[in-house]
Amino acid sequence: MSALRTEFLGVTMKNPVVTSSGCFGFGLEYRDYFDPDLLGGIGLKGTTLSARTGNMGTRVTETPAGMLNTVGLENPGVHYVKDATIPEIRAAGVKAPLIFNMSGSTLDEYVEMAKIVDTIADVAIVELNISCPNVKDGGMAFGANPCAAGDVTAAVRRQTKKPLVVKLTPNVTDVAAIAKIVEEAGADGISVINTLLGMAIDVRTRKPVLGNIFGGLSGPAVKPVALRIVYQVYKAVGIPIVGMGGISSTEDALEFIFAGATLVSIGTGIFKNPLLPVEIIEGLEKYCADNGIANISELVGAAHKGEVKV
Repeated sequence: MSALRTEFLGVTMKNPVVTSSGCFGFGLEYRDYFDPDLLGGIGLKGTTLSARTGNMGTRVTETPAGMLNTVGLENPGVHYVKDATIPEIRAAGVKAPLIFNMSGSTLDEYVEMAKIVDTIADVAIVELNISCPNVKDGGMAFGANPCAAGDVTAAVRRQTKKPLVVKLTPNVTDVAAIAKIVEEAGADGISVINTLLGMAIDVRTRKPVLGNIFGGLSGPAVKPVALRIVYQVYKAVGIPIVGMGGISSTEDALEFIFAGATLVSIGTGIFKNPLLPVEIIEGLEKYCADNGIANISELVGAAHKGEVKV
């Protein structure tokens, strides 16, 4: 049996490497680079109840160690994804577990989405996104308010029998406290982190670069913050973690696993190196072989060895 074989919330995966929502499309876009079935799972583009065109103006800009984006959840809507996109993925022969990232502007939208997603047999895991910083309503407004985060988690929990992972925002004082609240509200797992709120100004025009003024910062610049939050959340909750935020190498992925992540999610790094997820899978295999690790699950939370969870 492969040392990378991973069981996550009852879903069997070839390895613990998945893709972050918004950075890998719906999976088929990267077939010219590698077979998506090499991944442990595919995080689908964030989807809302109705189609969205996204934000106006400049939506992406590069930073010295990452990227700012304010795409604004452009997507074709849940009904199109259910009836056309997911069947297209399966028709193309992609069998990897699908992680459905769902966003909403109101509690009712989240509930309605959950009812629909629960009927999609090919969705293995629901990722409840209450952390998007690039929409005016919903998104981070839920994730930054502990009561709202608990309420939306509980409401969605009642509508789906699928494994439910809640993606939290780092743009709060205490992510671990909110992680504990959503765990108590019925979450089966936690995803951390979404992007950090930031901005850029064009020194020639003296105006903000992004059309939405503020955007989400991702990439290597956020990795130390993301790693710290995974470490803190691991100590606070008893449910598994999907760790993400600036993972750009096998060594980065190992750090997240040592901090407490069961799955590692690759996002912005794909834009620089489309083969990065495959290189990390190969790197993790070599690490396990070189260090006599029977299964990579042995390494989850290794950095906490000797500590007591609180």
